[in-house]
Amino acid sequence: MTNNQHIARRDLAVLWHPCTQMKDHEQLPLIPIKSGQGVWLEDFDGKRYLDAVSSWWVNLFGHCNPVINKVVKDQIDTLEHVILGGFTHEAAVDLAEKLVEITPKNLDKCFYADNGSSAIEIALKMSFHYWRNLGRTQKTKFVTLENSYHGETLGALAVGDVALYKDTYGPLLMDVVTVPGPDCYYREAGESWEAYSLRRFADMEQTLAEHAHEVCAVIVEPLVQCAGSMRMYHPVYLKRLREACDKYGVHLIADEIAVGFGRTGTLFACEQAAISPDFLCLSKGLTGGYLPLSAVLTSNKVYDAFYDDYRNLTAFLHSHSYTGNALACRAALATIGIFQSRDVLGRNRELAAAMAKAAERFEEHPHVAEVRQTGMIVAIEMVENKQSREPYPWQQRRGLKVYQYAISQGVLLRPLGNVIYFMPPYVINEQEIELMADVAWQGIQLATQD
Repeated sequence: MTNNQHIARRDLAVLWHPCTQMKDHEQLPLIPIKSGQGVWLEDFDGKRYLDAVSSWWVNLFGHCNPVINKVVKDQIDTLEHVILGGFTHEAAVDLAEKLVEITPKNLDKCFYADNGSSAIEIALKMSFHYWRNLGRTQKTKFVTLENSYHGETLGALAVGDVALYKDTYGPLLMDVVTVPGPDCYYREAGESWEAYSLRRFADMEQTLAEHAHEVCAVIVEPLVQCAGSMRMYHPVYLKRLREACDKYGVHLIADEIAVGFGRTGTLFACEQAAISPDFLCLSKGLTGGYLPLSAVLTSNKVYDAFYDDYRNLTAFLHSHSYTGNALACRAALATIGIFQSRDVLGRNRELAAAMAKAAERFEEHPHVAEVRQTGMIVAIEMVENKQSREPYPWQQRRGLKVYQYAISQGVLLRPLGNVIYFMPPYVINEQEIELMADVAWQGIQLATQD
């Protein structure tokens, strides 16, 4: 008989899971999922779980969405994949045209890859190679924000600022310039997000003034540092950063892998600052959570620096076997089509308001330092001491206790350390939001008991 225990036993014999200390599963049961529908997942024992984290932030319009299902099924009978070197196909062209149409201005060309980390690698290499083609060979460094995360391949790790990764893989990583960030969690009492973000920009301005001659690009996650405990900042920081990058002659790379496609309240987070980056990295929600695909959008100006006679050896050097996969492109087109045929952003504003109301009670919890929200992302930061904001020792794994309780109640919450967050698919309803918040409240109550 196929049940949870049977599948889990087979799994642990052969599989090594991501972002996991596998020994935990001696006490923490794996949950094998048999099917999904809307915001719900169902295991092999028939128990359902509300997917409050969009399956690692990828699922926008629910599991087994009928619109995306149909498009992928139709495509599979025509073409599943073809090499994109020297060949092309309609789905890849259609999607590139659509991405150029809907992204901020001056993003004219689209380069495909398979995942978010790969998109970051491409943007870093393109920026470096652009300056090299222009003879600016002294430009070899990148500027990044503290608490940032851009993926886990070596280039992406290097421009991130996660201490555990840096401590572990440091000898393999290139040197970068890390600037204090605009994370509004640390603002003074009574200080607005805007005022704090403006004040913190002084560090970036000084860094660019000193290092621009050797810097290729600044890379940031617009508005929300998702893997960095869902820390948030004001759009004014992006506006000032765009101005400074132009002033000092460096590129701006916007990593919208997690925050793109409606997560922050606008289709792309950069829109809230009315800016356009030199490179825009997209993945996760790009295909609605169906298939691996990423894209890097850049300008004709960048593209033209590589466009030359072959003998001059200026061509961009990067490729993936599954670049521009037809099935993934069609899933992405169907996802964008849902945005364009329905008032998704308008409905998201209603859902975001419902999430804000449901999270109000956490503000007064004696072990919650802050409740913060940007669009369809709500984060609740648990601390040992509310007044001093002294965090719980990480060894206590308080967030794990919330996860375990939530799973027992049929809600998938996957905390980032001691930060509980809601990042559900856009097809969630108000009743499901209440359930999500109720379970999180009870989980925090349990996890903060001494």
